[in-house]
Amino acid sequence: MNTAAAQKAQIPDVAGQITFAMRSMGVAPIPRNYELFYEAYIGSNPALTRDLAALGNQATQEELDELGAQYFCHSPARVFDDVHSRIAAELEGLLRVLRQEQTSLESYNKLLGETYRRINTKNTTSVDLLENAINLLTQATGDTMAHGERTVENVAQRSQEMDQVRKELDEYKRIANTDSLTRLSNRRAFDDRLAAVFDNAALKPVTALVLADIDNFKKINDTYGHPVGDKILATVASVIRANVRRDVFVARTGGEEFALIIDGNTQEEVVAMSERIRRTLEATPFKNSRTRVNYGPVTVSMGVCMASHAEDAGELYYKTDIALYGAKHAGRNCSVVYEDGMQKDFTKSWLIYKA
Repeated sequence: MNTAAAQKAQIPDVAGQITFAMRSMGVAPIPRNYELFYEAYIGSNPALTRDLAALGNQATQEELDELGAQYFCHSPARVFDDVHSRIAAELEGLLRVLRQEQTSLESYNKLLGETYRRINTKNTTSVDLLENAINLLTQATGDTMAHGERTVENVAQRSQEMDQVRKELDEYKRIANTDSLTRLSNRRAFDDRLAAVFDNAALKPVTALVLADIDNFKKINDTYGHPVGDKILATVASVIRANVRRDVFVARTGGEEFALIIDGNTQEEVVAMSERIRRTLEATPFKNSRTRVNYGPVTVSMGVCMASHAEDAGELYYKTDIALYGAKHAGRNCSVVYEDGMQKDFTKSWLIYKA
């Protein structure tokens, strides 16, 4: 076996083998299952390997989840990130093989060219020398072509498998960052995006955080029930999304609170955008088309703070929340911009106005 082939044989194809094993057993290709099979395959936990093998080819998702709960104590988000990183590493390994083969073939092409040049420049050359050179080049060409064909076939097959795994993982990552009720980004995605605001100091003066909280939402839930409350949340989400640019980040951060991260606007423009959302919601009918029950009006209070007023993501959220408190305290259904000095008014009485 030549050096390139030996290097290739040493590169583990763990992800591909795990994928094949899971498919042959009918196991769903979800992150927590990848974690189980990965740990069992590499043998880092012999007890897990034995217990997983004992389930046989008819393992149910409930049985797999029980194993996961038994052997892994870290969070689902951490499991997802770890597995995603490992699969990405396997993909990089396959690409590294392909790059090595490309380099090898390029070197061989240079050898052919140099040999051809030397033969053509010889004034006198013995027949034996030419025959030996031809035999050597013929054998090398055949070996290289055969090896190249095997490499291409193997990489193509593994690439298809890895591409499918990558698509599945990307879909689960999208689901992990999406609020199932409103289809907006969720708190996990919001935290990541808010932290990224402070990666570029030049954008801070034209970046803002807006928090919007539905007024008296607890009363709506208590009066009409949670199914109606869920429909109102979904409608509010749709109105917010429809009244901002596509590049504005919109998330449901929990309960009846929504967040917008707006890039490239002055404070005045951000306030105008917030007011447009607020007025549109105020004018939106919230009625049951069958029973004609009117659940409205539904209004929101909004707090606004520019990123330039904060040193980090935590401070920006805190100050925007203070502005939101100011809107609740001012009678709800209004927008308030954060100003220095508001902290002294931010007391536990905020719990009263969050209703």
